[in-house]
Amino acid sequence: MKVEHPVSTLAPSLARPPAADADSIRVCVVDDAVVVRGMVSRWIGEEAGIELVGSYRNGRVAVESVAKDKPHVIVLDVEMPEMDGLTALPLLLKACPGVRIVMASTLTRRNAEISLKALSLGAADYVPKPESNSGVSTSGDFRRELIDKIRALGARALGRTVAPKPAVPGVARTPAVAERAAPPAAAPAGDGPIVHRPFSRTTPGILIIGSSTGGPPALSQLFGALNSDVWRRVPVLVTQHMPATFTAILAEHLTRASRISAAEAVDGERVVAGRIYVAPGGKHMVLSGSRQAPVIKLTDDAPVHFCKPAVDPLFESVVPLYGPSTLAVVLTGMGSDGAAGAVRIADAGGTVLAQDKESSVVWGMPGAVAHAGASAALLPVGRIASKINELVMGARA
Repeated sequence: MKVEHPVSTLAPSLARPPAADADSIRVCVVDDAVVVRGMVSRWIGEEAGIELVGSYRNGRVAVESVAKDKPHVIVLDVEMPEMDGLTALPLLLKACPGVRIVMASTLTRRNAEISLKALSLGAADYVPKPESNSGVSTSGDFRRELIDKIRALGARALGRTVAPKPAVPGVARTPAVAERAAPPAAAPAGDGPIVHRPFSRTTPGILIIGSSTGGPPALSQLFGALNSDVWRRVPVLVTQHMPATFTAILAEHLTRASRISAAEAVDGERVVAGRIYVAPGGKHMVLSGSRQAPVIKLTDDAPVHFCKPAVDPLFESVVPLYGPSTLAVVLTGMGSDGAAGAVRIADAGGTVLAQDKESSVVWGMPGAVAHAGASAALLPVGRIASKINELVMGARA
């Protein structure tokens, strides 16, 4: 059986010996398209602290070779001959315990279904791939997102704190994708002591949730553990970092997990208890109107923290309507989206719960909330559900 050596996918000028730094993030790329393998391999080769250790044409070859490669992160294509990504996923996890797998798929409904199923089977994250090979080579957004996820998941596998996002060589930051600066108070404070806010003394009138990497399984677990009385008493709004198509599938998964109607939010619809509103991919979801008659508003504003939808716009928009009766949750995810909004919620007297480091796939977003001094508690998902049940039913922390 011929096994493709990683260097075979690289141009001669990019070929280099394995990094001497034992702390380098080791990456395997599994994709049947030679152009895609070569391009992604080149990007990895240009990144400090990341080392390409395997490049394979399908899942079968990867499964046979991954044990010796010992990667921290595998970028796994969904559609491949001989053995596709979904079939290979559990075999790769078994062959290389602790590896983080990123599913790569084009934005079709079928691939969105497969990617979300892969997350429930142990994949750490997914990245939407351009439709064509030429699209892969020219997409700065795809490159940035993929490298950011490799860094975040690799750092987690190595037990390190995720470093700030590095600039991707050769990728311009246009105004359309510029990251909006968060208020100084929302900036992560490193590994310093965390000071929690008090819980609100007001019974929650709304539940708002932000999540990213690792979010879909966490959301399903959370919603499956909420009491039926919670759904009857408060509306639930969710912003998960996802592209269009994926968010519609996510809503279907959340309907099954919660046994409550979940759907992509519609501009202008009234917000009522007993429903889950999911921010649609490619739009920011905010709340307008009044506390007595809250209304969904979808905006086409620029990305925030490179994300659209983003969590901060939702969190910030809820404060004027609900103030101290706001209950917010920030689950696992990369970056710091949600921290600025969480600070505003806490300043208004509301309650913010953040997922703890141990149970997060990436402790970026909840860590930023905690270090910004906005969280009332850091909890695993199961205990977050219990705390929501208590607070919504009127218990006092």
